[in-house]
Amino acid sequence: MKRKDFLQTGLTTGALLGSPVYLSSLGDNKIKPEDEDPDLFGNELVVEKMQKGQPHKGKVLAVIQPHSDDISLFAGGTVAKLIKEGYTGYLIRTSNDEKAGRGSTRGEVIVNNEKSNEAVAEVLGLEKTYDFYNRNHQMDEVNIQDLKGRLIFLFRMLKVDTVVSYDPWAHYEENPDHYITARAVEAARWMAGSSRNYPEHFDAGVEPNSVSEMYYFARYQNKSRQYINRIVDISEVIDTKVRANMVNTTQGPGGHAGSRLRRRLSEEGKKLPILGEDDETANFNYIKHIMLDMDSMRLRWGTPSDKKVGEKYGLEWAERIHYVGPASQPTKLDQYIEENAVSV
Repeated sequence: MKRKDFLQTGLTTGALLGSPVYLSSLGDNKIKPEDEDPDLFGNELVVEKMQKGQPHKGKVLAVIQPHSDDISLFAGGTVAKLIKEGYTGYLIRTSNDEKAGRGSTRGEVIVNNEKSNEAVAEVLGLEKTYDFYNRNHQMDEVNIQDLKGRLIFLFRMLKVDTVVSYDPWAHYEENPDHYITARAVEAARWMAGSSRNYPEHFDAGVEPNSVSEMYYFARYQNKSRQYINRIVDISEVIDTKVRANMVNTTQGPGGHAGSRLRRRLSEEGKKLPILGEDDETANFNYIKHIMLDMDSMRLRWGTPSDKKVGEKYGLEWAERIHYVGPASQPTKLDQYIEENAVSV
């Protein structure tokens, strides 16, 4: 099946169901993403489009990152989309960010990263930040039971419905802060709903709470093929993602990179029109058109352009996600009943 046919069929099905997404698999005609796009790897692909209004009002989102630049770089659009659709969100940072960022002393680096983390949360519309302050790049020595326990408490206290974080099953992830955080998140969200885990929480009035949906993201370094089953439409919130990277001024390839490039070119007697005539425009356009698009593979550790990913699926901008959640399609038994049940 060609992509054109696949998109037309999916759009028709989504319209009939009143669904905000369209599916790449209909009945038994399953399309594997790696057949449709060699960069993707997963089972059945779903394109999740922006929903009108606030259908998620009353639901709680936990956004979990080891470092202040992780979410804004790789899933800032997904977070901004979910917040726009009504979620109340919280940002949890698991490291102290002491090994990356700007500052003349270790303490200054930590403080500057904390400020950037708070600024990212504010731009994305998140209500509050929680910092765990584990040693940066040394989280593989952290007792994962402690990390899980803290996350379980927050998932229960905040009554979290959905999480966004690094994929615990990502391939070739070399940063220990990333894979330790990811594994702790997956274990904690699974355990948080059980009354057998950490029962002392209940004496404090914090009840079991099941996290039902996970949006996991991964880096694509070393040309790795990550598990992807969802393309999230971020077209309406791309500028929010850009601004979340702009305010992260201590680390990452965003921040003031555009204005620095503009000044360097000026000293060389050169000019890039895309950078505009002022620092604000330079920083914004550098992130949107260079970091997230034309030079994304270099600046975001092998992550493809959000613009090109979107264009493949009829969208302006999109992010790749490994989604885990409630089944979106009828089971085989549901289909069998629909086709074979008779009235008595």
